[in-house]
Amino acid sequence: MTKRERVLAAVLGQEVDVVPSSYSLHFPSEKAKSNKGVASHLEFYKKTDVDIMKIMNEYLVPDFGSIRVPADWKIIPSFSRKTKFISDFGDFVKKIIDRLGPDDFSLATIHGICASSIHPIEARYGYLPVREMQVSHLREKSEPYLDACRRIADGLCIMADMIFEAGADGVYYAALGGERHFYTDEEFSRAVLPFDLQVIKHIKAKGGYVLLHMCKNNLNMQRFKPYASYADIVNWGVAETNFSLKEGKKLFSTSAIMGGLPNRAKMWTQGSDEDLKKAIKKIIAEMGHKKFIMGADCTLATDLAYERINTAVRTARSK
Repeated sequence: MTKRERVLAAVLGQEVDVVPSSYSLHFPSEKAKSNKGVASHLEFYKKTDVDIMKIMNEYLVPDFGSIRVPADWKIIPSFSRKTKFISDFGDFVKKIIDRLGPDDFSLATIHGICASSIHPIEARYGYLPVREMQVSHLREKSEPYLDACRRIADGLCIMADMIFEAGADGVYYAALGGERHFYTDEEFSRAVLPFDLQVIKHIKAKGGYVLLHMCKNNLNMQRFKPYASYADIVNWGVAETNFSLKEGKKLFSTSAIMGGLPNRAKMWTQGSDEDLKKAIKKIIAEMGHKKFIMGADCTLATDLAYERINTAVRTARSK
């Protein structure tokens, strides 16, 4: 099977020749964008031999000014195809896709509504203060924040359009907001769910595949149940969330499951090849060969040797 055939067979629940694998990492900032970013992706794909070309997205919603009180969210504008971070990412994806062949399968990253509404002000205030600000502004006076989320979600749909025009097969959708220690379930249903689903439904309407990644720890995984019918592949932090692959298989019964390995475990950097191989073989024995893609909870360490990732990929392909 080609990589593309293997991944699509896994998504559809068909027989695969070997278990496909998908791993990714954030490239150093100076090698993450523009032509250097293109080269970084192609080098990673070649040296690791992963089955999915996952295109990282460092083209984020930019800073438009200070946001301190709920009314300040009005500074977030509407977006169009000419908006720089959107058009730049579309161009970036195309440069990578143009270097791939018909036997490759590609997913380009879109950061979900929670993360995308953090990005404009994260550099100003820090990650945790912005997460807390989202919650407090929603509770204090929700409409300005929700209106900004609507504009951002519309922009993410435009980004999805440009991704598909560039030739990608689908989207790696990084969904944030499921943590119990920020939003309540009711708040999640107002501030995250409708906007995420707007973008995901738009992706599906365009004929694209969706890999749903549920970010962070202490997640209430039930919050993501409404996403299930739109997700072709699902992935989450098994170790961080204490939610096993088999539990995920029940919750997302129609989706292929991806994951199994903790992404920052010492096994990657200090363990032997045999330790890594043993862990992978154990996971595959438990999950089987259908509707399963070998992977990690989240991105691997930036400085991890590509040879280690290639060892993981080759192990999943061994019989």
